[in-house]
Amino acid sequence: MSNIETPRPRRRFPSDSLVQLSSVRFKEFIREPEALFWTFAFPIILAIGLGIAFRNRPPEVVHIAVVGPSPAASRVAAAARADSGLAVEELSADSARVALRTGRVALVVLPQADAQLQYQFDETRPDARNARLLADNAIQRGNGRADVVTVSESHVRERGSRYIDFVIPGLLGMNIMGSSIWGLGYTIVDARRKKLLKRLVATPMSRAEYLVSYLISRIALLVGEVVVLLGFAALFFGVPVRGPILQLAVIVLASVFAFGGLGLLIASRARTIEGASGLMNVTMMPMWVLSGVFFSSENFPRAFQPLIQALPLTATNDALRASMLRGAGWSVIGPEIAILGAWSVATLLLALKWFRWR
Repeated sequence: MSNIETPRPRRRFPSDSLVQLSSVRFKEFIREPEALFWTFAFPIILAIGLGIAFRNRPPEVVHIAVVGPSPAASRVAAAARADSGLAVEELSADSARVALRTGRVALVVLPQADAQLQYQFDETRPDARNARLLADNAIQRGNGRADVVTVSESHVRERGSRYIDFVIPGLLGMNIMGSSIWGLGYTIVDARRKKLLKRLVATPMSRAEYLVSYLISRIALLVGEVVVLLGFAALFFGVPVRGPILQLAVIVLASVFAFGGLGLLIASRARTIEGASGLMNVTMMPMWVLSGVFFSSENFPRAFQPLIQALPLTATNDALRASMLRGAGWSVIGPEIAILGAWSVATLLLALKWFRWR
């Protein structure tokens, strides 16, 4: 028998494997038009729509109806018309009732005996409550009420306090979450479904290298995502970025690891696209609703706040808004970074432990 040993396959350096795997992930992404659209185009289209819908506009005129005709109704209508924020029309009782029910007017003023008035409105409508205050103020002044305190107005429309300023960081956080979870989880589960992962078992590549390559590709692509969305928002809507760029980069990087870890954890055992999609939707849906993308998470009851503040998307959105809109320091965003770091460590360790090739 020959004493010559069969040479073992040369193991490539882990860094070389990681570079090749990351390159494959990047090429897979740019060859998918749908992925490019949802990553780059969709957030901009959404920002345009929200920016137009919630643009700075002059104060809206509130429509009210005064039930008439009668001398009392004419006096009330004349007093209400003194306020430029009110559009007043005199209607019969039946017409006023229909106009209120259909939303054409926010308030119905019903003159009664002894110079009394009755306001009819839906108290759950913010515009109706506003109409009640405006109408009552104008009518009381028209009937001789004297203002004891002299007041003046100063209208402030500062960048950072508008709705579009609030929503852009939320859109960025939502985009980081969606592209990280879907971009990583879907690709891995699809490869497992096609039995491509089984072929990688025989290579000198470790599961850690395989999973980390997805995170590296997400970080590389995220540079383009952040630059495109924030550049568009700053150029067309004047959205400020008051914090340091380094601080913004740290927030984004921590978010990628947190959401990327969630995507890898979801994909670690899922065998079908349908199963993975269900898990991803169950994971992301509560954060879409609770984490303050389109409105403040403070609107939810106080009892829910500990859970909401622990969510990674809440931490991302709060940190982005603090940095971009207020220029807050590291001490302010530090707790949010810590939350994202905890999610990153926990999800990545579990993903490495539970991941299987088949």
